[in-house]
Amino acid sequence: MIIEVNDPADERLDAFRWRDRQLASKLDRLDIVGAGLFVAEGDLVVERAIELGYQAIALLCDEHTGHQLAARVSAEVHVFLAPEALRGEVTGLGVPLRATGLFRRPALRSVHDVLASAQRVVLAEDIDNPTNLGAIVRSAAALGWDGIILAPGSADPLARLSLRVSMGSGLSLPFARLTPTDNLAEMLAHHAYTSFALTPDASATNISLVSHSPNQKMALLLGSERDGLDDATMEAATHMVRIPMHAGIDSLNVGAAAAIAMHALGPDTIRD
Repeated sequence: MIIEVNDPADERLDAFRWRDRQLASKLDRLDIVGAGLFVAEGDLVVERAIELGYQAIALLCDEHTGHQLAARVSAEVHVFLAPEALRGEVTGLGVPLRATGLFRRPALRSVHDVLASAQRVVLAEDIDNPTNLGAIVRSAAALGWDGIILAPGSADPLARLSLRVSMGSGLSLPFARLTPTDNLAEMLAHHAYTSFALTPDASATNISLVSHSPNQKMALLLGSERDGLDDATMEAATHMVRIPMHAGIDSLNVGAAAAIAMHALGPDTIRD
């Protein structure tokens, strides 16, 4: 349903202003049925969400993009057409995106489901910065990794900033969230994964020297920038690996380090 709007205070646009906690509560983000909403920002991300079958609730677009997208969603979806200034003000970005979409969140997948269907997974432990998580998700999708496991303290891949940074990769990459009582080591062992804990520790193996076979199921374990991986997670890992540093630098941003590690351990760099 095409609707033209010219008033930025129009109450029908309120959901486009909402922050992540308004779109989906903590319980919504843990819902196994599917509850709450997420916002896709930018025409490419909106198009990806529609292509992947996410349920659109409303779209805010320029005239050209709005008419194009209206033909691809249910007639019940409100497609608001608005001028540049209004679109920039309502989304809070200040940038008049061609399209912003409001979508229903999907049901959360189980950790066992993701581990069973994937070949290479990334564990994000206490990575609470959505920019870093978005970068990790985008690199995972681009470098041949096919699942994300989130520890309880990690950010949400469908948060506005995470999804924007990942360019919508969080919509196509399966993810699941651990509970505080889950035993990651047991889960990985059950699904025959070899795990690699990334650390700046000098005693760890240079990641460029790691051998792995084409059919090996692999998990890359990443910790927060401040504290790194938990001691229990490090002890449970099959291997500890590091990226060599130079010029007195002790480590990289976790997003950059993740990309290097995923390339080194990815399907395109097999070393038997």
